[in-house]
Amino acid sequence: MARLRCDLVADSLGLATSVTVLLPQPSRTRIGAGVRDPGAPPPVLYLLHGLSDDDTAWSRYTAIERYADELGLAVVMPQVHRSFYTDEAYGGRYRTWVCTELPELVGRFFRVSGDPAETFVARLSMGGYGALRWALAEPGRFAAAASLSGVLDIGALVQGPPREEDPRIWERIFGGEPVTGTGADLFALVDALAEPAHTPSLYVCAGTEDPLHPHTVRFARHARAAGLDVTTHSGAGEHAWSYWDARIRDVLDWLPLAR
Repeated sequence: MARLRCDLVADSLGLATSVTVLLPQPSRTRIGAGVRDPGAPPPVLYLLHGLSDDDTAWSRYTAIERYADELGLAVVMPQVHRSFYTDEAYGGRYRTWVCTELPELVGRFFRVSGDPAETFVARLSMGGYGALRWALAEPGRFAAAASLSGVLDIGALVQGPPREEDPRIWERIFGGEPVTGTGADLFALVDALAEPAHTPSLYVCAGTEDPLHPHTVRFARHARAAGLDVTTHSGAGEHAWSYWDARIRDVLDWLPLAR
């Protein structure tokens, strides 16, 4: 497996940023190397980070490189700071960066599959929100999307008490306006789907000790009622990397990959 840290310019942000990329590298000499056909472009997973992390977090705190190597899966992990993967009211166009500019750069720089049937998105916490918003807004882009301990009821979070470490975050991101019922609300995006049956398969989970567990329960119930294919995982767990490392392995096993 090749691990690359790409320092590049994001035109949509007007600044330099970073992306960490894992690329399958079949080898005849390295013990335990992946054995996927080197002649075929690998499937790709866009793996998004959480509120306090960056593009290196998944490879630092989990065994994602080893897991992806076993499957011959490319993994793209962009940097978005504390943006909630949105075009901020007073800040950067992070949604445009991740959803439009990044896939174009990935297709230009790396030899990965461009087939929606082999393209996936997943992430935890803030990134769980970003992953499902991307998949629900552009259902033809992905075959599957996953949220681990995701902020799936963003309207409830915005209406709650200010964040102690970042009290003006919602003003910066959403301009201080209500989010419920808008294009930033996952529940509203589900309701607006023209063909729910053709939406990517979804995997959502959160540990029962996680404060965001109710978000997952509410969203899964709403999405299933709308006719979406939703897989869930229930069990103990906190908002912590020990939980996410275990669950990302479950997600990779669940992805519709050619085994």
